[in-house]
Formats: sequence, C-alpha cells, structure tokens
Amino acid sequence: MILSSISLLNYKNLQEVNIMFSPKINCFIGSNGMGKTNLLDAVYYLSFCKSAVTASDASNIMHDAPFFMLQGCYQSDSGIRSEVSCGLKRGEKKQFRKDGKLYDRLSDHIGSVPLVMVSPADSELIAGGSEERRRFMDVVISQYDKEYLGALIRYNRALQQRNALLRGEREPDGEMMQLIEEMMVDEALVINRGRKAFIDELVPVFERFHGTIACGSEVVSLKYRSHMNDGDLLEMLRQSRADDYRLGHTSKGVHRDELTMLLGGYPLRREGSQGQNKTFLVSLKLAQYDFLRSKGGEMPLLLLDDIFDKLDSRRVEQIIALVAGDGFGQIFITDVNREHIDQILESVSGGYRLFEVQGGCVELIKSREV
Repeated sequence: MILSSISLLNYKNLQEVNIMFSPKINCFIGSNGMGKTNLLDAVYYLSFCKSAVTASDASNIMHDAPFFMLQGCYQSDSGIRSEVSCGLKRGEKKQFRKDGKLYDRLSDHIGSVPLVMVSPADSELIAGGSEERRRFMDVVISQYDKEYLGALIRYNRALQQRNALLRGEREPDGEMMQLIEEMMVDEALVINRGRKAFIDELVPVFERFHGTIACGSEVVSLKYRSHMNDGDLLEMLRQSRADDYRLGHTSKGVHRDELTMLLGGYPLRREGSQGQNKTFLVSLKLAQYDFLRSKGGEMPLLLLDDIFDKLDSRRVEQIIALVAGDGFGQIFITDVNREHIDQILESVSGGYRLFEVQGGCVELIKSREV
C-alpha cells in the first residue's frame, strides 16, 4: 500500500497542508512542537479512524476552528487507487468515507490500510499497565483478522454488562450472570487463540530483529499469560462472582491477559536502560511490520517518529540499514537531527522526499525521483 498524497485542514496545529509523497522514503525534519508528529498522526488516523496520541476526537481540531478534515489518496500493491477521508465538526459525530461511501461501522475500515507506527509513546508498552500490551496485540491482530476484531468487540460488550450487574445495589441474578459469562467465554476462546498464535509467530522474528540491531549482545523474550491457559474460564467466572461483587469488577478473563517483556530472563521494566528499552521496542514494531506483511495482504505503511533518540550510533546504523532494505515499503520518518536523516538518504538507492516542518507548515526541500 502506498499513500500518494494527503490533504489536511485544521488538524491540531496543521491549518492547511497538501503533500505529495514518495512511494519509498519520506523524511520530515524540524524542531520539537512544529507539527512533525501531528502529520504522522494524521496518516495514522486515516488507517485506524482515531489518533495515536489523543483520546478525544474533538481535541484533534485546531484551536478555535469549527472542524477538521483529512483526505488520503492511496494506491494498492496491485495498482488500484482509492481515497479515504474523515471529517469532524465540533459536537457532532465524525464521518469516515472510502471512495465517497460512508462507513456504517468504523471497524469495517480497520485493516484496509495496514500501518505500523514506532514513536516515543511506545515506552508505555514497557512502563504502562497490562492494558497497553493487550492493546498492542489487539491492534496488530485486528488488522488482518476480522473474526478476532468482532470477538473483541462482543467480549468487551459482555464484560461491560457483567460489570454493570456487579456494581448494582443488589447481588446479580444468577441466571443472567450465567448467560453473560457464557457469551464472554465464547468470545474469549477466539481472542485467546488469536493472541497465542500471534505471539508464537512473532517471537522468532522479534528476536531476529533485536539480534541484528543489538549485534547479538542481549537476550530478549516475550511471554503471553492468560487465565484461559489456567483452566476452565467459565468455572473461574462462576466461582469469582462473590469476590467480584465486592470488588465491583470482573477479575477473570482475557481482559486481564499479560504480555511479559524480558531482558536476560528478567522483567525489562526493571532491568533495561533507556537504550535497551528503545532497542526492544523498535525490534518489536519491526517484527510487527514483518508479521503483517507475511499475512499476504497489502504492504503496511511504516511510520518512524523520532526513533533514534537514546540509541548509540551503532544501533542507529543497524536500524537504518534494516528499514532502507527491500523488506519494507513506504516509510515516513521524523527527526530533529538532520544528520540522522542524511544518513538514511545516503544509504538508499531509491526515491525519497525530504520535508521541513515549521509552525504547522510543510515545505519540500529535497527529493530524488526514481
């Protein structure tokens, strides 16, 4: 998949931007706060129907503006052209369209423009709670497995219903709880199967990327833990009802799954330096990219937002060599350091475009067309 061009109106600090992209490498330089990350976030939004960094849709509208508009023109790997657009007015529901047709459900769009983003916010995968690591698995799997995405939506709906009963003034009705729990278990089976298969396939690719970037100097691993692997979830839910009623929430289920990140056999969050954590995360996201590519769909877009900070020159060189190779398609890179960008452009034989971002304005300053 190639993003040929993008048009933005009133998206964060980007008032009006129209850009034609290189089908291979697109680099954006500029000081912090100029809009580089916002530009990549707009590309992300057109893939996932939401911002990568802002929970509230209305927060993405430029201050004092009444709306924002995004429009991206794409070309599939087979040459088919399409247009994706989104508009949001303050106080109204956002509208998402593909080739002019309004989506009935935003979930129908997920996976049609596969994308992987590496950014400083990924540090929450290590430092944050288990919900961050579950979200990582869900975002990847949902891009190629519609059954998984549907099961996840239905499971969360049933979970909300069970929690609502647990928070009621009276102890929940047993028959109603049984019905909801059976629904949860049916969907949890699909979710657990999808997550386990994903991690089993991801780990060797992740370890290979990490070995290349770290030059084999560290041993890393990922472990998937779930209540589904400990026994009969339906029975666990039944037995935990009384305790859950006192707690006011559901304590057992795939919404409690964990992805443990290890460095040298110990938890990464306790052992890793800033450089080691960054290497772990970049390797994980490159493995995610390789995984999505292996599923036989469109080549994902790769967004690299300020990824070279906290890395020594040797690791930077290894990452540059990897992403400049034939294993990756269209790439978008931001950095405040022009030296890193020049290294990348010198190492590639294909086309590229280099943009400068200042105060929400984007200007093409260098390019090579192939």
